[in-house]
Amino acid sequence: MKKLFLTLLISAGLPFYAQMGINTPQPKAGLDINGDYNFRGKLVVLNTTDNSLSEGTHDQVLVSQGEGYPPIWKTLRIPEYEPNKFYLIYNNSFSDRTGVTFGSSEESTIASRSATFTENNAYGSFTGFKKITGLSQQISVYSTESKTYFQFETVVQANFPANGSTDTSIDYACGIFVDDKLVNVRQRNLKASSASNTFITHNQIGMVQNLSKGSHTVSVACSRLKSYNTTAGITLAIGINAASNINDFISQSSLKVDVYEIPQVFNSIIN
Repeated sequence: MKKLFLTLLISAGLPFYAQMGINTPQPKAGLDINGDYNFRGKLVVLNTTDNSLSEGTHDQVLVSQGEGYPPIWKTLRIPEYEPNKFYLIYNNSFSDRTGVTFGSSEESTIASRSATFTENNAYGSFTGFKKITGLSQQISVYSTESKTYFQFETVVQANFPANGSTDTSIDYACGIFVDDKLVNVRQRNLKASSASNTFITHNQIGMVQNLSKGSHTVSVACSRLKSYNTTAGITLAIGINAASNINDFISQSSLKVDVYEIPQVFNSIIN
């Protein structure tokens, strides 16, 4: 009877100001329905500017504008995915100008590089490594099938004196970690040259497959491994300048993260 009465009122165009509830004795709005509601006709929204009625278009949904404002039609642009293909789902980039520095007494005490520099080894086993603070960030993975790519770039400098011997150098290493587990590492050597305060650009690319769904912490850490024919005052700087011939803008670090996934929920493509 309530449904019939409501239909009669609407079809007759009668003004109706009281609150009416269906399956609820205490309605909280002009029309309060407690249960399923099926539309077999049109659903329109009043445009208060010109008093026209808008029916929306195919695939549009009603979106609230907040209390006191009528809803509006919006188009949700949901991408269509083909099954079993990877798509770029997450990507972001980070930068840091703080970097890390190592004095001559801060060389790593790792006994065996080949044993320590192994995939999935814990960060705690990398003695003498320091994290680049601004590159420790959260990323998100939404599927159990994924490939996550990392691109790390920085500048490495030492305050070598001018006209240093060519066999004056420092070994160093940088590792990319996910949840404090090693996923990629690179070792290089910075050599002194005829110019003082030598610096080089360090590029590193890594990849890890099938991270678990959810949030993960990505970080980058570096270490001074071994010095050759250097004096006590030689500082190794990674991601920060060790001398004034470059500045922190030139020497800053960056990390780019791209997560490709096979979506587990997707819309079928209609040709």
